[in-house]
Amino acid sequence: MEAKKMLPIGVENFEKIRTDHFYYVDKTGLIGELLTNRSEVTLFTRPRRFGKSLNMSMLKYFFGYGSDPTLFEGLEIAGDRELCEHYMGKYPVISVTLKGVEFMNFETARAALCSVVGGEALRFRFLADSERLSAGDRERYRSLIEIGRPGQESFVMTDDVMTDGLRLLSELLYKHYGQKAILLIDEYDVPLDKAQYYGYYDQMLSMIRRLLGQALKSNDSLFCAVLTGCLRMSRESIFTGLNNLNVMTVENREFSKWFGFTDEEVREMLAYYGFCERYEAVKEWYDGYLFGDTGIYCPWDVINYVDLLRAEPDAEPRPFWINTSGNDIIRSLLGRATQTTRQELQRLVEGGSMDRAISRELTYRELYSSIDNLWSVLYATGYLTVRERPRGRYSGW
Repeated sequence: MEAKKMLPIGVENFEKIRTDHFYYVDKTGLIGELLTNRSEVTLFTRPRRFGKSLNMSMLKYFFGYGSDPTLFEGLEIAGDRELCEHYMGKYPVISVTLKGVEFMNFETARAALCSVVGGEALRFRFLADSERLSAGDRERYRSLIEIGRPGQESFVMTDDVMTDGLRLLSELLYKHYGQKAILLIDEYDVPLDKAQYYGYYDQMLSMIRRLLGQALKSNDSLFCAVLTGCLRMSRESIFTGLNNLNVMTVENREFSKWFGFTDEEVREMLAYYGFCERYEAVKEWYDGYLFGDTGIYCPWDVINYVDLLRAEPDAEPRPFWINTSGNDIIRSLLGRATQTTRQELQRLVEGGSMDRAISRELTYRELYSSIDNLWSVLYATGYLTVRERPRGRYSGW
């Protein structure tokens, strides 16, 4: 009998999951929906540990030149042969994550951003010698990768080079391949979160605004771009002048089932590992999120609990998710909570509900302006979910 697949705890690389005998919950339908409802720039906002990074990795391996079609065999997207023939492996893909840009001072965070841009540019070393680029283009490419070369530790990437890096890289790839690039930016809001907490928000805001603005605004070298994050930041804060942005939050019906696990997916996983009798416990502990009109389970909790059951079949559920990400903003807001707010939180902990307005767009600077923003932050980061959405109240519920 073949051994059961491993649970992908903390594994966010699609190729590794598909080649190293890990269990995979098929989310490749996201590709078809993304192409059918394509926008120039799409931002997905979801709580931490709901599969954002894995989905971005999946997009990279599907669209990127040289992709391995066998990675998608047996998955939903493979059933659309026409789409696969037209799009699979046909694009240069620029893929970066900003989740590691979380430092106590601006200088270190800036250096990390330079490493992110320079490190991704190094994946395309052939551009340094491409005969399809001019001598000037090749020199501009070298300005991106010097920071990543051995023996160049003293090299400092200028702000202008770094903030124009993703746009420049897309332009050079377009010239080399004759095909527009796809840009993937995972956890775009992490640097701003940390900058606000440690006191260098204005400096980081200016840098991230320039980086994203130059890469995404009127960039004729892009086929499309996809971003992920926890919070939807105000357009005026970071996406100034970006009119081609399509924001998909937990409220949207579109794309609702591609982040987190649906009830059917949880049942299938429990059946595969022989724990069908644990369904009610799993549902009670880890269900309850509402994305669009789709009921969603926390995938981190489900995966960890099933893995625990394989070692300890009698193990009771526990809250695996709660300590998996930074809670700096929440701790700060809770420190300002009034007695009334604390009583309201206690009511929620005891299983109650409240009618509260949720702000859809905030800046990190605004987060601390009112304790009422606590509800918006708790909702966006996954600590609260929706029981019912009253009609006709655009500002929240």
